[in-house]
Amino acid sequence: MKSNILKRSWVEVSISTLLRNIHIYSGSIQNKSSIMAVVKADAYGHGAVNIGREIQKLGINNYAVSNVLEAVELREAGIEGQILILGYTPRENLDMVINYDITQALLSVEYTNDVIATGKNIKCQYAIDTGMNRIGLNADDIVVTEKAVRLAAEKLNLTGIFTHLCVADNPSENKFTKLQQKKFEAVVESVADLQLPYIHSLNSAGGLWYHDGYSNLNRLGIVMYGLKPDYLNFLPEGIEPVMEWKSIITMIKEVYHGETIGYGRSYEVQKKMRLATISTGYADGYNRGLSNKGYVLLYGKKAPIVGRICMDQFMVDVTDIPEAKMYDEVVLIGKSGDEVFTADDMAQMLGTIGYEIVCGISKRVPRLYI
Repeated sequence: MKSNILKRSWVEVSISTLLRNIHIYSGSIQNKSSIMAVVKADAYGHGAVNIGREIQKLGINNYAVSNVLEAVELREAGIEGQILILGYTPRENLDMVINYDITQALLSVEYTNDVIATGKNIKCQYAIDTGMNRIGLNADDIVVTEKAVRLAAEKLNLTGIFTHLCVADNPSENKFTKLQQKKFEAVVESVADLQLPYIHSLNSAGGLWYHDGYSNLNRLGIVMYGLKPDYLNFLPEGIEPVMEWKSIITMIKEVYHGETIGYGRSYEVQKKMRLATISTGYADGYNRGLSNKGYVLLYGKKAPIVGRICMDQFMVDVTDIPEAKMYDEVVLIGKSGDEVFTADDMAQMLGTIGYEIVCGISKRVPRLYI
């Protein structure tokens, strides 16, 4: 199975886990609405085309991406149904939106006027800002917002409105999220006579822990891939990470007291150590912040990183893993024996979020679909 890839540093994506996650999530959400699969950023590093093809078999026919090139890639791979661009498309690229039957988010009044000025009946949905202050019409100014939505419905092929619940993953922010929902509901009611086919506010976290009476789409992103919106969240039982990241030991040697390891000589050996070199580095997306504090899994044990992460390689201490040998597989993210180290765990170590870890795995790391 692995003979047709570069067995140096690679990602294994479990399709059965992906499909199980979707099934469990769909049975756990508050609103029994259709799923919009968020496959932006190459499906959070998992491979948008392959993920899209698999979930299309489930009957999912709504997808969300970041930009027009991501949308075109899906179309050219045979993905059917609605593809919504959640971000900005330059005016000079709007022809691609039409030619590939893509839906464009309207980000502001000014941007909408530019889209209208093309004179083309572009399929679109209006973003509504309910407190995140990123994109969209200001829901607090209901008069201006309603007028703008109605103008878009008159001049363009407006198919929906949406907002983003920016702290739905944080129980302590329950009051703010409910305020967002109330603001969005007011906008929805103000344009109810337009009978827009798509109304949506619920992201992965929102779908699990909130209910509304108007959303008919649930944007499923990070949880589909088995990661947490926030590290402290508890996901429905059975949802697991879809991805494992593996690499290879390319050299083992002994080093002695007083020697130093790696660039900058940042690690000094205190006693005789058995050192293994791993063929992955920061150019593969393996974060340099793991230098001297991360670890990999091998034979169900932890092998601590010693020295700085290099561009293409790094070193680990395998003194306490005597069975370790040349060409052994090591687990960078995933499971080995009873030990598990997820992208969420790695993110905690680095002071970031699991999203950044999986999205940051570079294109030169092959994806293998199991």
